[in-house]
Amino acid sequence: MYHLTSKLVIYKNINEDSILFRLAAICQQLDNGNYVREDLISDIYIEINRLLDLSTQYGFDKNLWHNYLAFILAMAQNPFTIVSEKVGTNTGTVNKFVKNDYKIFKQLFDYDFSKLENELGIDCFSIITDYDAVVKSEQIFNKNVSEKVQQLSNSIEQAKDEKELYKIVTDFYKLHGVGDIGLNKAFRVSTDGNSSILCPITTTSDIKLEDLVGYESQKKELLQNTEAFVIGRKANNVLLYGDAGTGKSASIKAVLNQYYDQGLRMIEVYKHEFKELPKIIDVIKNRNYRFIIYMDDLSFEEFEIEYKYLKAVIEGGLESKPENVLIYATSNRRHLIRETWSDRSDMSEDELHRSDTVNEKVSLAERFGVKIGYYNPQRKDFFNIVTTLARRHPEIKLTDEELESLANKWEIRHGGMSGRTAQQFIDSLLGTVGNPDD
Repeated sequence: MYHLTSKLVIYKNINEDSILFRLAAICQQLDNGNYVREDLISDIYIEINRLLDLSTQYGFDKNLWHNYLAFILAMAQNPFTIVSEKVGTNTGTVNKFVKNDYKIFKQLFDYDFSKLENELGIDCFSIITDYDAVVKSEQIFNKNVSEKVQQLSNSIEQAKDEKELYKIVTDFYKLHGVGDIGLNKAFRVSTDGNSSILCPITTTSDIKLEDLVGYESQKKELLQNTEAFVIGRKANNVLLYGDAGTGKSASIKAVLNQYYDQGLRMIEVYKHEFKELPKIIDVIKNRNYRFIIYMDDLSFEEFEIEYKYLKAVIEGGLESKPENVLIYATSNRRHLIRETWSDRSDMSEDELHRSDTVNEKVSLAERFGVKIGYYNPQRKDFFNIVTTLARRHPEIKLTDEELESLANKWEIRHGGMSGRTAQQFIDSLLGTVGNPDD
């Protein structure tokens, strides 16, 4: 195996501490005859353990060795894979090196571990190449990556040679993308200083816009702007403002689910992380995706200055915001920054031109070309939300009149009329279904 991995060129930047390279080093020791049997077996089991951990993280099944090699190809970020992400199969002298690498990967796929197993008296490789994984909840593993990698693995298994493998992998790059950014739909700012600035969010909500009852004009305006952005037309930053619990955040999450397969990705950023925005944009500006930087519950007290970072990114500075990046924010405040009565006056004990400061604060909201208001529903609309949500659950047998009566009592005790209150009321009903005391 070592004589294969040592000849990689385009994929040479695989981590030297990877399972692949460490197994290759183990195979080299075996070929040289320079090893202590117990130590070599121990080293092999360490790598098998790492492979099992990775397989659990990504929900791999059947041939874990094949899945692992496909995972390496799917996650490899280098100039060739990034270009392939944009154009798929392409021409150029570099393809000679690429096809040589794919010939090596094909040999790795077909690698016979029986010599190693017979020499050391172990069977762990036979087990991992015919593995029956325990069925796991989607909350445990990264489903976005799992399905794509296993699809790639199955396709490579059918490839006759490096030419077919080249077409399979470059088509995969064009269709699904490369690395974490290509294979995941949502990200947060990483707190690990040794890794990328972006960390994948592996379990995301599957909510759809049709799941949100009401607010049709608001959803339509949000969709129009997002669709224009996704297909490459001009679009605006969006501010969803208004009452709490009205579906602002849910609408943005639903938009991601609707356009993910068209190349939309989302990055969640909190205001204390705004200083990282230039780094984030530097990572994503040349990728073949559309990115929404999502800021939930955005607002500032008058003494907070993080909004200056945001203003600089949206508009201003020598480097303009890339055309593949928009900012979507939600807030309970339309102007985002808290104002006081003293802001209304040009008189201040400590500032000569108070109105200039007010203008600076208000101008932040003006950076959002689309502002959409979400307000608490009227009583009739609230009951419509309740009954619509209830009818999605046949186990709730109450009549509309009974639902309205109970919902009226619920909202009085639980924060008033809103979509969130309605959903909480339905959840409470579902929690008591089948209870003899309900």
